[in-house]
Amino acid sequence: MLERLRGGLVASCQPVDNGPMDRPDIVAAMAQATVAGGATGLRIEGVANLRATRPLVDVPIIGIVKRDLGDSPVRITGTVADARALIEAGADIVAYDATSRPRTDGREDILAAILDGGAIAMADCATEADAREALSAGAAVIGTTLSGYTAETATDDDGPDFALLRRFRSLGGFVMAEGRFNTPDLAAEAMRAGADAVTVGSALTRLEIMTDWFAEAVRSAR
Repeated sequence: MLERLRGGLVASCQPVDNGPMDRPDIVAAMAQATVAGGATGLRIEGVANLRATRPLVDVPIIGIVKRDLGDSPVRITGTVADARALIEAGADIVAYDATSRPRTDGREDILAAILDGGAIAMADCATEADAREALSAGAAVIGTTLSGYTAETATDDDGPDFALLRRFRSLGGFVMAEGRFNTPDLAAEAMRAGADAVTVGSALTRLEIMTDWFAEAVRSAR
């Protein structure tokens, strides 16, 4: 499964929450369109979206559930139940928040549920320590997904964390570059920095965000 992803692009098909494109049939269409354009894998949020997409594509799917837990900052697959539901819906890989932040279910329990369900585990990390812990516990994929999005790693830099990506390369797992790789040049640089694959989301599938980038450029030029 990972060899099918190696050297390729993963399209994260996650529309803006509650936006006009936030519907399972539209997410499935996005997925088909990105595969037609050359994506070798998909990252799909939500069980309903995953169920709508799975029958229509034959590329590996990374499944996640984003949920506000109330007493925790963790949002990505923060419970054992969510991990199991994603596997049941057809996820080949389940990504989970691998940071040490408190959450409803422990990260080790979520990882165990993914592995027990026969799926590949992807650790969405913020630091090298997160990645080391995840690999030692059995995760196969380590992603730079959460760098810049935790209190520990928050920064004013809106670019990808290439330094973390390079450190991940030496740890031995499958390295997924993810987080603010929003141009073809940045995606190519990620591969040169040692990524096995690159995930791109907003620049591909969040039309509101992309439109805003262009609209703001036009307004500024005026």
